Amino acid sequence: MRATTALRQLLKGEGVVVAPGVYDGLSARLARRAGFAAVYATGGGIARSMGYPDLGLLGLTEVIERLAGIVEHAGVPVIADADTGYGNALGVRRTVQAYEAAGVAALHIEDQVAPKRCGHLSGHQIVPVGEFAGKIRAAAEARRDPDLLIIARTDAISAVGFDEALRRGEAAVQAGADVLFVEAPRDEAQVERVARAFDVPLLYNYAAGGRSPLLPFPRLRALGYAIIILPVDTLLVATKAMAGFLTELRERGEVQSLGERYVPFAEFNTLIGATDQMALADRYRE
Repeated sequence: MRATTALRQLLKGEGVVVAPGVYDGLSARLARRAGFAAVYATGGGIARSMGYPDLGLLGLTEVIERLAGIVEHAGVPVIADADTGYGNALGVRRTVQAYEAAGVAALHIEDQVAPKRCGHLSGHQIVPVGEFAGKIRAAAEARRDPDLLIIARTDAISAVGFDEALRRGEAAVQAGADVLFVEAPRDEAQVERVARAFDVPLLYNYAAGGRSPLLPFPRLRALGYAIIILPVDTLLVATKAMAGFLTELRERGEVQSLGERYVPFAEFNTLIGATDQMALADRYRE
């Protein structure tokens, strides 16, 4: 079954699709091993893992290279961040085709002015609603696989206000969006109003340290949210672990006392596929 079709079937189920953020092949493998049914290729995570802030500094080709590795190693449907679509409506068409070729099952396009910024920062600016709707329509028309999910994201709550976000959500749905992503509702009342306003599947950004309430997953599902993404949690956890290890290494000047921080080397080789690859190589020896 194609990943796109598999994701659509997941959205028809009774539960909510929880997609942890992944930013490279290793994090994708870890999410797969943990048993998640889908993962989220986080644009912010990809940028930050490369040493850049989430301010739209990476180009399409840089992101596509990461996406290809994530798709290869995830083994489950990948929901991908496509930022502003990397250009106007024509740029969006090329972006959708490139993401589709990389193998993603879904992608979201937002209405921020380029260069965008993390949805839980401040100072957002958005394009006119007609331009946003045109990008969503271009995305829907550019896909070759009809099951590829087009997700429309609006940052209008931060940039203008809540009512404008609802208006833009409706425009995006009319333009062909399969899923709606209203970024950064400020409280539970706004979360509920979004759920009541739309009949299409909804995506919720469960952003650690962000502006939205971190409601229990069952509560979000009961409201009608079909996808929950946790974009930066894996990166924040990994960063804390690496920072702590490096600090202790520098202070102690040895590693023998830090053994509990390590994944066993044999286990890591199994995780990364080295064991299987070496066994495969043996098949081709004469």
